[in-house]
Amino acid sequence: MARVTEYFGENVFNESIMKARLPKETYNLVQRAIHNNKRLDSATAAVVANAMKDWAIEKGATHYTHWFQPMTGITAEKHDSFISPVQNGKIIMDFSGKELIQGETDASSFPSGGLRATFEARGYTAWDPTSFAFIKEGVLCIPTAFCSYGGEALDKKTPLLRSMEAINKQALRVLKLFGNEEVTAVKTTVGPEQEYFLIDKKYYLERKDLIYTGRTLFGAMPPKGQELDDHYFGTIKSRVKAFMTEVDEELWKLGVLSKTEHNEAAPAQHELAPFFATTNIAVDHNQITMELLQRIAKKHDLICLLHEKPFDGVNGSGKHNNWSISTNTGVNLLNPGETPYENAQFLLFLCAVIKAVDEYQDLLRISVATAGNDHRLGALEAPPAVVSMFLGDELSEILEAIEADAPYGAKEKENLKVGVHVLPKFPKDTTDRNRTAPFAFTGNKFEFRMLGSSDSVAEPNVVLNTAVAESLRCFADELEGAENFETALHDLIQNTIKRHKRIIFNGNCYDESWTLEAEKRGLLNLATTPDALGRLLCKKNIELYATHKIYTETELRSRLEILTENYCKIINIEANTMVDMAVKDILPAVGQYISLLAEAIDDVSDVFEVDMKKSFEYETGKKLIALKGEAYSAIKRLKRETAKAAAIADYTERSVYYKDKVLPVMEKLRAAVDGMEALTAAEYWPIPTYGDLLFGVI
Repeated sequence: MARVTEYFGENVFNESIMKARLPKETYNLVQRAIHNNKRLDSATAAVVANAMKDWAIEKGATHYTHWFQPMTGITAEKHDSFISPVQNGKIIMDFSGKELIQGETDASSFPSGGLRATFEARGYTAWDPTSFAFIKEGVLCIPTAFCSYGGEALDKKTPLLRSMEAINKQALRVLKLFGNEEVTAVKTTVGPEQEYFLIDKKYYLERKDLIYTGRTLFGAMPPKGQELDDHYFGTIKSRVKAFMTEVDEELWKLGVLSKTEHNEAAPAQHELAPFFATTNIAVDHNQITMELLQRIAKKHDLICLLHEKPFDGVNGSGKHNNWSISTNTGVNLLNPGETPYENAQFLLFLCAVIKAVDEYQDLLRISVATAGNDHRLGALEAPPAVVSMFLGDELSEILEAIEADAPYGAKEKENLKVGVHVLPKFPKDTTDRNRTAPFAFTGNKFEFRMLGSSDSVAEPNVVLNTAVAESLRCFADELEGAENFETALHDLIQNTIKRHKRIIFNGNCYDESWTLEAEKRGLLNLATTPDALGRLLCKKNIELYATHKIYTETELRSRLEILTENYCKIINIEANTMVDMAVKDILPAVGQYISLLAEAIDDVSDVFEVDMKKSFEYETGKKLIALKGEAYSAIKRLKRETAKAAAIADYTERSVYYKDKVLPVMEKLRAAVDGMEALTAAEYWPIPTYGDLLFGVI
């Protein structure tokens, strides 16, 4: 087998391939576009397209596609061949610069939130040269943005690229104030950890709920769950290891820096973590990762579940978004550094993040709001729905000293003043991690832990980039006109800490007292998706996105409609699936078992002439009949409530109705069915159990 170093990135049109295949001048122009946000002209694109086509054909590709990320949450692709007809019935393999730069697809067939009418079909895909093209299953995939005929964003990539430009622009303004003239570009980087479940394919195919919704809508817990903590970091089963090995190989061929793999807390749960990459590339890589996890699992007769909460009673799956800011000179702006100068710059960027998270906590919550994630957040396995920041004791104490102009530490004699007096060094990792915190500082980055496992990481990073860009814009506006930079810097950091310290909490976010404390501090507790989405069109949020040209108000309203409609559709599908499973499979099976118990009671009483009212058969049958009645009653009510919900025209009102009226009935139906499962003989239960699903991979 070839060494990893030999095949890593072999299916990527990366910098080394470009350097070998492009003329020097063209290569330099491409590098300028990648590293300094410069646009490529059509002539340069034509040269790149030809080289890219030749390379892809040599690798066995016959087709190309503009690979984009519409508002469906997954990727989309339309394959076109390289063939072009010539005289005498012959063909040539051709790929033009125009085909590389721009494609056209049917925009009305993707979610648009009213931006596109059915008869207004035209939409465009535009090449993102900062994310390398790659070959997947014999097709050259070109990462692109997707927009409408009128230029409105119809995808997750376009706003992300806009947000990256916004934070670059404002960060450069701030860095120039510190004399950093050599920095020409600032980019955010992300390392998204990915959690998932693996179950046996044969059991999956017998569960309609998993097939239709991605999660189990019924299921009683087996005698053992995750309470022994024996799965976390445990020995990886051979079958799972074979799957992980193939995933790594395929990811490495695509240049994805897959680094860590291990068993997670719940049975059948696992995690994969990559190295950091520039944000838009990290987003692309995570989409590739999710696709490969699901595709390769099937080759091993497994199914990869990416739902945030596929099983009730054990941990759900999240995605930790490790976010940082770096310059093109290799400086991590969230690295505390070792000199007063570096510390002052670090503190200002730290305060920019604190201010951003506090002022736009609602947008961060909205960025992870889905029907699936509502089952996970706050369930003592993931952060609560209240957004807060963890900084650790030492860093928090430093900020407190700055706020009060007070001495820091036993050896510090002078008051702590940024840029004037000597600042302490900030050692990394001097505080234990807080796994309950939604947004935690972990040495030189922030870990945003609220994301659901199936979500694209694009939107949370759009929010982070834009909100921090706004903080930096305010800081630059204030400092650029200051008479005394050091004094103004100190006052700015001090005032920012005073105004936004409410968002900092280093304690246990699972403690009920924190929810009460957070409310006193004025923090938001947006427990469900409808609660969160209701704040998207707040004036401050519209102004934020408009100021930095991320979303127009029209685009933002379309996002709200798409997200709300999606929530409604998911709950409706789940409700209909529950009814279908209960009526067609579960109730008939339980009825058969009740009949068996009744026959047993009659046979025993006839033969032995005994009173069976205290027998196992009698008491079990009586309980099952009662639960069956409860289930049937819930089914009838669920049908009525979903019909009422569907009749509500406004999606926002409909989403609230699903949350308040439909979900509680679904919970009652589940409780009745799970109760029947606990009493029904295994041979009569019609669907694989949690024991089968969670412990079936051996």
